Amino acid sequence: MSEAPHLLVEENDGVIICTLNRPDKLNALTGQTMSLFEAALHKFRDTPELKVMLIRATGRYFCAGADLRDTSGEPEVPARTPTAIREKHRLKLHGMHRIYDEMEHIEKPIVVAHQGTCVGGGLELSLSCDFRLAAKSASYAFPEGKFGVLPASNGVSRLTRYVGPHWARYLIMANKPADADRAFTMGLVHEVFADETFEADVMEFCRHLTKQNAEQMGAAKISIEMCAELGRDQARHVERMANSALMLNPDYLAIMEKYISNIGSGGKK
Repeated sequence: MSEAPHLLVEENDGVIICTLNRPDKLNALTGQTMSLFEAALHKFRDTPELKVMLIRATGRYFCAGADLRDTSGEPEVPARTPTAIREKHRLKLHGMHRIYDEMEHIEKPIVVAHQGTCVGGGLELSLSCDFRLAAKSASYAFPEGKFGVLPASNGVSRLTRYVGPHWARYLIMANKPADADRAFTMGLVHEVFADETFEADVMEFCRHLTKQNAEQMGAAKISIEMCAELGRDQARHVERMANSALMLNPDYLAIMEKYISNIGSGGKK
């Protein structure tokens, strides 16, 4: 009997839904998971009708991180020497970094929904998403510290950008976990929903995003990333340039024409 796919992909009213599907293995990430996810990511990028990507999971864990027993997709290394191990590690991480970077570059919103525990590589994947939504029972941690290493697939860099050095020290240096409420306090997640309504609340949020102006969201995603890296004066140039382009968008011109016409008629239209 063949094993079920490690990732399920479906489409629902403009939302492409990627579901981690190894509940018996706590949804640990494998080479197959990442390969299927990358294919879904490219379809999302290249299909105009798909407005939002949602990443979710089955079971009591969102994701327990990378499956350390999985060697699929790893580069061949001739010997188990310190140099070879470092090379293998860096090559494998480069592949994950490439996927995570592409998630940030796609000019569409990516939402991740944590119905349960999210640790290690699962949290690093989530940090590349635009929106992180948590169920009340969700929890977060970087267990890499127990092994004397760092979460090196964007765990340090992206986490610090989002929650600042203060909370990054708490999660990484002190190796302390955070429940959903604390994750919300530190800015790690955007919203916390009740477990009983979590799935419906997540889909409502995604449907809300599908109704937003696609050009505006794409420009906002790029502008926010650029402004995060720039000083105040240069960041203001970015927002002005981006907005100038948006003001030539036919959707904006049509809305403004209707708005101005409505004002001229005394608001009766």
